[in-house]
Amino acid sequence: MRNAFNTLFGRLFGVLLVAIVLAHVLAIFWFHHYGQPPPPPESAEVTLEQADGTTPTLLRKHPTRPWFGGPLVPLTFQFISLIIAAWYGAKLLSRPIQRLSAAAERLSLDLNSPPLSESGPREARQAASTFNMMQKRIREQVSQRARMLGAVSHDLRTPLSRLKLRLEQVEDTKLQGQMRQDLNDMIGMLDATLSYLHEQRTGESRQWLDVQALVQSLSENAQDQGSDVQCSGESVPLQVQPMALRSCLNNLLDNALRYAGTARIELTDSPQALVIRVIDHGPGIATDKREAVFEPFYRLEGSRNRNSGGVGLGMTIAKEAVERLGGKLGLEETPGGGLTAVMWLPRA
Repeated sequence: MRNAFNTLFGRLFGVLLVAIVLAHVLAIFWFHHYGQPPPPPESAEVTLEQADGTTPTLLRKHPTRPWFGGPLVPLTFQFISLIIAAWYGAKLLSRPIQRLSAAAERLSLDLNSPPLSESGPREARQAASTFNMMQKRIREQVSQRARMLGAVSHDLRTPLSRLKLRLEQVEDTKLQGQMRQDLNDMIGMLDATLSYLHEQRTGESRQWLDVQALVQSLSENAQDQGSDVQCSGESVPLQVQPMALRSCLNNLLDNALRYAGTARIELTDSPQALVIRVIDHGPGIATDKREAVFEPFYRLEGSRNRNSGGVGLGMTIAKEAVERLGGKLGLEETPGGGLTAVMWLPRA
């Protein structure tokens, strides 16, 4: 019997049943004491003597029922008790759903988020247990995939390095150069894959970071290497994953410098979010291709292709880093031509 009421249905039914029974018990009790008919009229006769000495007139005084003796009080109590029962029942139904929603949001940002507490009514415990099992399986699959790809990428470096040594025996200089370029591209793709997998496995904690100082530092480093990078705007510290944000900004900045030669970083701060724009005046990207560039190893034809450098993982790493911070990354056309990467990072 106890287990039967330790469910969402049992709890809700019990609350409503208690509210209805109490309301009816009060109504019966109230009408029993205040709802009976008035006593016989002869018990309330009053004689009034006329002023001129004529026959007196008999007036019957009926006893009055108190204002609270009618149906107003019990009906009001029924109304209030049912409202309270409905409110509490809605809370019982919505609380497990809210917990699942919050846990799913945490899981979307961090696979290593704490498991859901398996407490409450039977349905809530079953849902929490299933959710935790799903989270565990997702972590295992992601970890297994990362280990497999990492091992394959790492083991391929050895035969590729041997091929580079054997290329020295090729007498055709043109063919040797073409093969060396292909091998360098393959090694670059393997290195980028290993870096991408490392970014996915890293579980970095959030810390308060002076983003303005980070942007200025990246700009100065690029200037020291001979690149034209300018920064503007101000911001107060933000709680982020420092290495993830640095990786994202580095990839966006390298992407802008690779295709445009110059870049500008703008900070726009507000109580709700920090917006970082990495602006270039290069060839830009067509509107229908801007979402596709975030796919791993995706390449554009034309000016932004392999001949310009890169293996097609920089934008993927940048977007996933921003999403781990709960933000968004999008691409817009720069006024006057070019590409602007817009990073939106929430403060809440």
